[in-house]
Amino acid sequence: MIRFGVFLPQWRLSFVDISHRARVAEEVGFDHVWLMDHLWAPATPDEPCLEAWTTATALAMCTERIRLGHMVLCSAFRHPSVLAKMATTLDVISGGRLDLGLGWGSVPAELEAFGVSFDAPADRAAQLGETLEILDLLWSGERVTYTGEHFRLDGAIQRPRPVEGRVPIHIGGAGRTLTMPLVREHADWWNCVSYGVADLEELRPLAGNARVSVQHPVALVTEPARRDEILAQAQRRFGAWGGLVVGSPEEIAEALRSEVALGVEAFVIQFSDFGRPETLRAFAREVIPRVRQSSRARPK
Repeated sequence: MIRFGVFLPQWRLSFVDISHRARVAEEVGFDHVWLMDHLWAPATPDEPCLEAWTTATALAMCTERIRLGHMVLCSAFRHPSVLAKMATTLDVISGGRLDLGLGWGSVPAELEAFGVSFDAPADRAAQLGETLEILDLLWSGERVTYTGEHFRLDGAIQRPRPVEGRVPIHIGGAGRTLTMPLVREHADWWNCVSYGVADLEELRPLAGNARVSVQHPVALVTEPARRDEILAQAQRRFGAWGGLVVGSPEEIAEALRSEVALGVEAFVIQFSDFGRPETLRAFAREVIPRVRQSSRARPK
């Protein structure tokens, strides 16, 4: 079954708004809620921005079924041993509902402003590679000794283990040199970010056996008379991202069905109105069934 997640960045939304929209998403049949991981809001650092793990933990306490994750966590923010413990803890307390999205850091100015990292992209990608190795070792529940270029462990052990033994790993990005080799080697899921959607068919073989999700900014037009207004708003907010999908439920479903035909199994949707409850309900009612029905009808 094709999965759908809603991206609810903890910026320009209060926690009351985020938690309400997460509960609505759960109620109407979305599969995931995705958050962001930044120490300041990208492009608008003066605006309030809630911390990623604290927000996810709070959402775990006010939801029951929907899976939770970040698209994506910045690996440079946390030592892999700390990340492994945080992930296991949230997975256990949520009843096994965590998906772990990871990347090596997309905003160098943020990393430098907070003194987190001054490393080059290749070095940060290499650190993420070691982090992914360490996560699997620590999630085994056995003692771990590890010597890498960036991290060392000597007899480390972490328990409890994740509910299912490990937490599904999602790696986001579209870089052929640094990101896609990590996807191929370590990921359960590759999230093709919006700027990579145009190259999805070409990039797909580089993901190896990882399952594929696609991230889209989406503007749902349920009132034809407001189409131009909604399109203009979406282009102002997300036009530079790439992968913007605008249209009626039928038009959006058709666009997503074309990607399902390429092997996409999940979508991460960032709504141009930040996922207002009425938009979540309309999308779940009028778009999701069309896409899922089409995927069931495809020849095996």
